Amino acid sequence: MSETPDERPGALPEERAGRTPRTPGERPGELPEEQPPARPGKEEERRAPAQPEPPRTPGATGSGLTGRQRLAKGLWPPRVTRAQLIVALLLFVLGLGLAIQVRSHNDSSALRGARQEDLVRILDELDDRTQRLEDEKQSLESQRTELENSSNQAEEARKQTVEKERQLGILAGTVAAQGPGITVTVEDPQHRVKADMLLDTIQELRAAGAEAIQIGDVRVVAGTYLTDDGKSVRIDGQKVSAPFRFKVIGTSQDLTPALSIPGGVVQTLEKEQAAVVVQEEKKIVVDALRPAKTPDYAQSSSR
Repeated sequence: MSETPDERPGALPEERAGRTPRTPGERPGELPEEQPPARPGKEEERRAPAQPEPPRTPGATGSGLTGRQRLAKGLWPPRVTRAQLIVALLLFVLGLGLAIQVRSHNDSSALRGARQEDLVRILDELDDRTQRLEDEKQSLESQRTELENSSNQAEEARKQTVEKERQLGILAGTVAAQGPGITVTVEDPQHRVKADMLLDTIQELRAAGAEAIQIGDVRVVAGTYLTDDGKSVRIDGQKVSAPFRFKVIGTSQDLTPALSIPGGVVQTLEKEQAAVVVQEEKKIVVDALRPAKTPDYAQSSSR
């Protein structure tokens, strides 16, 4: 005969009533205390699967820096060694030397881009200057020979003295002069022509054999100076305004090419929006005079 659970021998009254038996010390009507879960044993810890690690952010390190931040930190502040400083200094000196060499090469090769006709004209001008110097040398030698062989050396010396005085008067600007040459007219509507450009023109004409030069009403001599005065130019203190007109006595075959060479006076003035007109004349009259000055202290050393 089967027994029900409530009728088991030795069962407590709570079990028979279908209630959970109370533990010792538990009061009726109180809920049993929740017991903490039991810790797994070592066997269960070994059998438990490993928890996956959280994924790492690309470029993140233990210090939280990104790749760009690490690159910036590696570059700044710069860590320069003594060897790197020496190499940088050598490279700087090398670059400076190359720049100077290229600039000097460009300056020295200004005529490399000139046309063949221009180069031939420059060579002809140099040949003419050489021939002119040879003629002057022969003239001086012949004068010396005449002085040595003349029966009346005193009269010959006087003639040569007068001729030399006339030549020196032309160079000093104390006497008028006439002869073949050229006229140069510089139109400057923009007022961009300065004193240094006119001085370059004078120097170029002198190098080409100009014997007498006049600009406007001013005679140009060895001591002539030019200064800027607003839109005008002062020559030996006298104000000269555009257009600037040069009257030059000399060999036109030498004077004209000297102004027209590549990179010369004409091209320089044209870059400043000035118009330059050069005309050859058979007779040029230079009549602007300068007063003769008597030296206060210098005296002739000849006796």
